[in-house]
Amino acid sequence: MDKYKKSLKTMKRLGFVLLLLSVTVSSFGQRIYKDVSYRSNILDPYAVGRCKADIYCPAGATDCPVVVWFHGGGLTGGNKSIPARLEDSGLIVVAVNYRLMPKVQITTCIDDAAAAVAWTFRNIEKYGGNPEKIFVAGHSAGGYLTAMIGLDKHYLAEYNIDADKIKALVPFSGQAITHFAHRKQQGIEALQPVIDQYAPLYHVRPDAPPIVIVSGDRELEMNGRYEENAYFWRMLKLCGHPDVSLYELDGYDHGSMAEPAFYLLKKTIQRLIPSWKGNKK
Repeated sequence: MDKYKKSLKTMKRLGFVLLLLSVTVSSFGQRIYKDVSYRSNILDPYAVGRCKADIYCPAGATDCPVVVWFHGGGLTGGNKSIPARLEDSGLIVVAVNYRLMPKVQITTCIDDAAAAVAWTFRNIEKYGGNPEKIFVAGHSAGGYLTAMIGLDKHYLAEYNIDADKIKALVPFSGQAITHFAHRKQQGIEALQPVIDQYAPLYHVRPDAPPIVIVSGDRELEMNGRYEENAYFWRMLKLCGHPDVSLYELDGYDHGSMAEPAFYLLKKTIQRLIPSWKGNKK
């Protein structure tokens, strides 16, 4: 019995230590919760390791707008991180990891993104966020995932979430055609455009959430990325979408465009939530 009690005490202490390690508290009161699982009841070790998010909460967070942020990396690399430009802004940030190709198919990448957004809708109030103020954004591959789960409603519907409940979609330099990683997997050349069910363009609809499309300079971007996003914007306008914008950031290439794009993300949050008093720089 004594051995059992000692073992139980040790386990409790270990659990407390792990909890402390998973939460970082700054001198200004902000909290970062590390490696929060957004999937449950999964046995695949790769899914267990990748299907996690870091959550940044400002001091005294209550009724906060939320940004779900997807990292870039061509759907084949990259890791979650809290964008520095979103810190100290009065925003909760959910920075998401997702499984990567070629270990999984593109549908798994998109489904992980949907699962993370669904988890946010169901759980963000515990962290001081408002589920009616959830914005979804990401850079490059993250921009692609943003557009896909916001426009193709069936991914979030699998988790009983209506994609139209997202406050706005803000893809940074995302692919609007079928993602090049999937095309490569199918043996399609990088410069051969495809628009199928894995293309945001395939799913344009007038009743989607507000969309702010941001691209780098057309002369500096990857393989016509600006032009495909311009066509994406045009088709959304033609189908009758009432709230879609396109920005081209002159002088910025695919990687560097993310820095000024955060300003546009914050301006979008302020426009749609005028009561937000955070840092808009």
